Amino acid sequence: MSKAKSIPLFLLRLLALGATVCATIFMVTSHESTKVLNMTFEAKYSDSPTFKYFVVVNAVASGYSLLIIFLSSKNLPWRLVLVSDLVKEVITSLLISSLSAALGVSQVAKKGNAHAGWLPICGQVPKFCDHIAGALVSGFIAAIFYFLLLLYSLHNALDLLTLEA
Repeated sequence: MSKAKSIPLFLLRLLALGATVCATIFMVTSHESTKVLNMTFEAKYSDSPTFKYFVVVNAVASGYSLLIIFLSSKNLPWRLVLVSDLVKEVITSLLISSLSAALGVSQVAKKGNAHAGWLPICGQVPKFCDHIAGALVSGFIAAIFYFLLLLYSLHNALDLLTLEA
């Protein structure tokens, strides 16, 4: 791959790594306690399986990004590069699914659900909700970067196929 093509790819990978690390850190550090009617109420990300899923997916994406940044595509055999692109597609899908699940749960935390009898909690624990919002924004940015990486990989694969033909 030429240097002109490898620099944008490296920057996209670096930005994707930064966004997934930020999303993971924001979500893991989201916890807050408050007193409601003389009872202590604690909100933390680990109370929700959806938020745990979000953290795991972003941590896996961070690890994958870090690994791919240090592995040069010049040193990898062609088949391993194809597998890497397939993993990129799976990670993009997982990031989007974890983001949408976490977004749904955070919406219930913010607005509640009158039909189900779920009260909104963001009025009592605003710092917790702010951390969740930061994680979701960072997760959305990471999903965009991974999607761009996927498009870039597809474009490069099409270029290689036309050169071989």
